[in-house]
Amino acid sequence: MQYPIFQSIINKINSSLNERNINVVKFKTWEEARINAAGLEIVIDLKNSTHHLTHLAINFDWDSFREANLANRLSGTDAHPMLKAKHLTEVSVSPSIDIEIVWHFDVDRCQPPPGFGKEDHRIEMASEWMDRASKKVNELLLSEDIITRWHLEIDGDQHGKYLTAINLISYFQFSIGDLNSLNEVHSYIARKLTHLLYKANRIIKIADESVVVTAA
Repeated sequence: MQYPIFQSIINKINSSLNERNINVVKFKTWEEARINAAGLEIVIDLKNSTHHLTHLAINFDWDSFREANLANRLSGTDAHPMLKAKHLTEVSVSPSIDIEIVWHFDVDRCQPPPGFGKEDHRIEMASEWMDRASKKVNELLLSEDIITRWHLEIDGDQHGKYLTAINLISYFQFSIGDLNSLNEVHSYIARKLTHLLYKANRIIKIADESVVVTAA
């Protein structure tokens, strides 16, 4: 990876996750030179720890402009290779890490079986518990500047419409532009990751408690 600062952040995230009892089934970095972007994808298996979710995905997004901007701010990064590229250093950007968290629900456990109730009853029942979950999640995240939304995919059969995907998505951001050294960045990332995982776990519990499915 051609992003020394972001790679060091990835290493810190990896070591922090290894210190926890978390079933990480995917930890993959990516880089796309055409759009000057890089990222980290983490997938955590939830099948053995929850009743209604299958896994949690956490995506960290970064780019060359933020890498160069941060290298220009931090002490001890004067030799960073991107500082030689004027098209990167002359762009004014905020060096923040964008984070997307996706809670993936088990569609079979979160909807009643087909053949019971009126047409489209599966979606209607799912909508009821999603409304309850949304209210609790919004209360939990009220003090933070976070965007949260549902992503749903719908199909149909002889019994009406049903959901083929139920995902809750939240967008966070780690702003690291006010830090002065790489050590400060690592310390800050470790603290924010702890906070992020705490919120994610709270939402998992809210989701499990909110889902109510009956046959009819």
